Formats: sequence, C-alpha cells, structure tokens
Amino acid sequence: MTARVDAPLKVTGAAKYGADHNFPGMAYGYVVHSTIACGEIEAMDVTAARGAPGVLAVYTPFDPLVLHPPTSELLGPTWVPLQDREVAYRGQPIGFVVARTYEQARDAAALIGVTYRERPAVTSLEDGLATAEDAPGRDGAPSSLAVLAPGVESIEDALAASPVVVERTYRTAAQHHAAMEPHSAVAVWESGKLTVYSGNQGAFLQMADLAAALDVDPATVRAVNPFVGGAFGGKARTSVPAFLAAAAARALDRPVKAVLSREQVFTATAGRAATVQKVALGASTDGTLVAVRHDSWCSTAMDRSFVEPTSHGTSREWYATPNLAISQKMVPLNLPQTTFMRAPGEAPGSFALECAMDELAVALDMDPIELRLRNNSIAPPGVDLQWSSKHLDDCYRIGARRFGWADRQPGGRTDGDWLVGMGTATAMFPALRFPATVGVTLLADDTAVVATGGSDPGTGLLTVLSLVGAESLDIAPERVTPRLGDSSLPPGGVSGGSTATASAGSAIMAAAGKVVDELLTLASAPGGPFDGAEVSYEDGRVLAGGRAMTFGEVLRALDRPSLSATGSSAPGEERTKHSFSSFGAQFCEVRVHRWTREARVSRLLGVFDAGRIINEKTARGQISGGMIWGVSAALHEALEFEPDGRIANGDLAGYLLPVNADIPEVDVEFVQHPDTLHNPVGAKGVGEIGVVGMAAAVANAVFNATGIRVRHIPILIEDLLD
Repeated sequence: MTARVDAPLKVTGAAKYGADHNFPGMAYGYVVHSTIACGEIEAMDVTAARGAPGVLAVYTPFDPLVLHPPTSELLGPTWVPLQDREVAYRGQPIGFVVARTYEQARDAAALIGVTYRERPAVTSLEDGLATAEDAPGRDGAPSSLAVLAPGVESIEDALAASPVVVERTYRTAAQHHAAMEPHSAVAVWESGKLTVYSGNQGAFLQMADLAAALDVDPATVRAVNPFVGGAFGGKARTSVPAFLAAAAARALDRPVKAVLSREQVFTATAGRAATVQKVALGASTDGTLVAVRHDSWCSTAMDRSFVEPTSHGTSREWYATPNLAISQKMVPLNLPQTTFMRAPGEAPGSFALECAMDELAVALDMDPIELRLRNNSIAPPGVDLQWSSKHLDDCYRIGARRFGWADRQPGGRTDGDWLVGMGTATAMFPALRFPATVGVTLLADDTAVVATGGSDPGTGLLTVLSLVGAESLDIAPERVTPRLGDSSLPPGGVSGGSTATASAGSAIMAAAGKVVDELLTLASAPGGPFDGAEVSYEDGRVLAGGRAMTFGEVLRALDRPSLSATGSSAPGEERTKHSFSSFGAQFCEVRVHRWTREARVSRLLGVFDAGRIINEKTARGQISGGMIWGVSAALHEALEFEPDGRIANGDLAGYLLPVNADIPEVDVEFVQHPDTLHNPVGAKGVGEIGVVGMAAAVANAVFNATGIRVRHIPILIEDLLD
C-alpha cells in the first residue's frame, strides 16, 4: 500500500488551503444573512456600517455587485447572491461587507438594519406531503416508472397477489456536509486577469462559473485549489464567498478574502434533503420477490434546484423482481438549499429499502443474507443490459464468514447489561465516468509530471495520478510528480460521483501512450540517437539493437528539456452494452444498554466489489470514512429546523457528529475483479459506496438486539425505551 503523496504536507501544516493565501493590501469580506425565511427586503440601512472603522464597501441588493447566474451542462444553474430582494430561507446571503480586517467587516455587518415585508414560511416536510410536486428522477428519468410482468395490470395487483407483503414508511433527517474546511475564497485581479484560491471539486468548473458570473473571457480566469478540506458534494458548485470575493476584488482593485464562519456554512451552503419513503415488498413464501413499490418524497429549496433521488437511486436497480413501481416527489420549503451529498439518493434510499428487506426476512423467517442473494439481479429490472461484473455473492460470503454471521441469533444475545445484535445490508453505487483530460510530461532528468485540473478533496486522487502514471510509463512512482487543482491544467472534470480514478486514470493511459509514441518517433528520426532504427520502449527506456537509453537521456541527446502529450477519456459505447455498478455487503454489530438504552456500534465490516483497487490504503480510507458516515446518519446526524426556518443546531456543538469513542475499528475488504468493460484501468468507484446501506445495517442490528424496529434516522434513546 502506497502512502499518500500529499500526506507530509498535510500533517506538517505546509499544505495551503484556499484561505491560507495572503497578499499585500488584502481586504476581508463578511457575508450578511437574512433573519426571516420568506419575504422581500424593503430596505437596508447601511449608514452605520459604511462609517464603521476600516470599512471599504458595503454591497446589498440595493447597491449590488453585478453577477450573472452561471449554468453548466453538468450541474445546471447556480444561484448567485445580491441580485434581487427576494428571501427564500432564513440565513440566505443578502449583503457583503468589505473591510481592512475580518473583525472590522464582521462587526460592521452587525450594524446593518434590515426591514422586511415578511410572508408566511413553509418549513415542514410532513405538512407538505399532501401537496407534493412530481420530481424528475435520476438522469432526467420521469418521476414515476413501472415495470410489470405480462398480464399484470398494476403494481397493486402484483402486491395483492403476493403471499407475503411488507409495507412500511421510513424517514431520514436532513443533514449537512460539515466539511473540515469552511467555504472560502481569496480573489486577486492582476493585469485584467483573475485568480481565485478556493476549495472546490473542480477547478475548471469554478473557472467557467466565475467567468460567466463576471461576464469575462474564461481565458482571463484561473481557479486554484490544490488542497480541499473535505467536500462530499458540498463544494461542487461555486460558493457564495468565491462569487462575492471575485466581484468585490474587481470593484475595489485589491485582493479580497472571504471566509464563512462555521455557523454561516450551515445556511450559506447546501445540505442533504430530508426524506419520507414508503416501501412495499411482495414475495412468495420462498423469499422470491414478486413486487417492489418505492414511493419517495424529499424536501427541496423553493427554487427546486435539487432532488434527492431515493427510489430511483435504489429500488430501480437493486433487486430482481418482475414487477416494480417507483415514484419521486418533492416538497419545496423555505429552508436552505439542498444539493449532492455523498451517495445522493443511495444513502437515504438504502435505509428504507434495506430496512424493508430486513423486515421481509423476519416475516418470512429467513436469514437476511439468504433473502438478498435469492433476489440477486443480473441486470436492473426492466433493463436488457446486464451488469458488466457483479460479485455481491462473494462479498456476502466472505463478510458472513469473517463477521461470524453464523453465530447471529434471531433475538440477539446478552452480554451483561448489554443487548447485542447484528445487522447487514446491501450497498450499491453506479460506476460512472466523467470526461477528463490529463497531461503527461517527460522531463530530461528522467522524471515525469502527470497533471490535470481535477480535484482531490481528500480522496487520494493525487496519489492515484502518481501510481497510474508510473504504471503507464513503466517507471517507479517516486519519479512521477502529480499535479491537480488548477484550471490552467488540462480540464479534469469534477471530483464527484466516485468517478475520479476511472476518469483520470483512463486519460492518463491515453496520454502516456501518446507521449511514448512521440518519444520513439523522435528517438528514431534522422538526427536522433537511434537514427533509422526500429525502437521499442520498456522500463522507462528506449531500446534498439542491444542499446538502451532512458527517456531523459534521449531528451538530453535531442537537447530538449521535456516532451508532453495530453490524453482524454469519456464515457462511450460501453454504456450501450452493459450496466455498471460497484457492490458491497455491510455488516454491523450494535450493543444497546439494557437500562439506559444507549446504542453503541461495537463492530463494523464492509466487503466491496469495486473493480481494481489502485491503492488499497486510500481506498480503505474512503470506504471506512463512508461507513463511519453511515453510523453517524444512523445514530447522530440531523439538522433541526424551527417552525420559522431557523436552524436550531447550526454549529458543531449542536449538530452531532461521531468522535473516536463512538466508532470501533472499521474492517474493510475488497473483492478485486478488474472491470475493463467499464474503463481501461479496470477501477470502479469507492468514494461513495461506503456510506450506502450502513445506516440500515445499524437499524437492523438494533432490531436484532432489542426487538424494536425504528423506521427513522437518527435513532434516539427515546426510540428504544420499552
């Protein structure tokens, strides 16, 4: 296992994140937020703020920084602040104060008086279920889909004909990314060109957003983000600080830094939607599924900009069934925006589906693993394209043996004052690729540079670049310098959808092949060191007629400092031949105290089929982090909204996250079967699948231990009281 190439910089504090950049004459911006959830701003009194010490400018919808809402093919439109007086949620950015110090800007912002024309706010998902709107499914699919066996007229008929039926409603709470690094930006204009230092999931996407918002040539904008302190979807879109800092820096002709406080992050950035899901499973007495119905509702912001595709992200694909019906609806609320969060759709959707499967196993008096494997699909229901590879049975077989599943008892067991139970769940996440371009440069000192504008928000992509680059060039990884996080590099797409390794890795292979071909052409060309010879390449050397020269020696012989080529990769015709996914089996042991009803996770194991694993160390980190997030969703995390739209726990004191004492050792194993039908590298995603199914495994283990079925997360002590 290879250590992260960026680890020394991070652990010594030498890594520079967005807000770590400082420039002479830099000013500081502070975002002002609304104190109502719905209405219109009638007036903003900024006189005292403008006269406060150190203040350079105050921007509001009445005196705005002009910004144009950008849109992208991948993410759609992105909201920009201060362009109108409408307030859609409490905590919405409505002003920006710039001063000589952060403290001066913050204190001046508190002096602004705001008058509103307030309207009633809609903040309850439950109250809005009856009037919910149809919502598009994943990839533009219709809100409702049905696959019915010949002669079956409706999903209700299929359920009615099923000998065993389980029908339940499940709920998941709203969550927030709570990334270690708050959203921030430092913007510098020089000679008509803008450079923005800001943590994000795709420098090229942020560059395009800023160019469109500022109405300037994209060639004049550079986005830099070599280090990102966590993202998980929350930094896919360009942030409010980046838009405001860039526009203010241009207006004031000086560098501007804007950093959100931890409390501001909870409202000025987007989180995961809350969901209500109704699942009905019909089966024969031997456990074979006859019908699956999965109806989902999710909260969304008033702009309806994002839908959490729970039913479309799970029941549409996971199990073989002749009859399937799914639907997705949304409830627009005057709450902060929702967006992608690790495994959007799959994480909350798997809680409902996998708890329902556990309830069906109980109704059938069948082992939960046996039930899942009995309904193992070879393709998504109603789809002719089979999975390119699927080894979920191996995941369950290996996991059951390692976890001691054979010792599981239907009613759990006791250990002193603790009730102990085991739970399991399936994990799936689609194997995807995004378009990516990578540059490979051979240097005369016998090293190479592998560079792309993609992002490494902690996933280990920087290390993957060095490993795949070294393999493709047939040299040691120590001789490869990886570079990313800069829009001036070849566009590397976005770090999202668990796509980075497959996307960038395939592009590296293409670029390496090109640069080696060019090297051989130069080496054997007239005047080259192998003039006229038939040459080959191996072990970083050019070979011919018993002679060998390293690529650095060839370049020096040609008096060239370097040789470069770019390679690109994108999804192609493979999507017309197969369905693609990563798979996994989650196992959890929970201990619930007999008297206090405190629930503690004592053991975790995840076994995953994610194709070829490039670097097991970083892959394990991704998976174990996801599994911990699943435990957090099951027992800790929930955004709590008051009726007026205020977040009651919008800080790291009230928003509960697990700490070391909450999490035992996390065990991870990979069933390695390279999937070259998906991409040349053979790798599938590991970033997001780790969280999928884990909350359900926890809830299923709690039921096994206590006999109490909790159908919402997070599970609270009061849920487990007798």
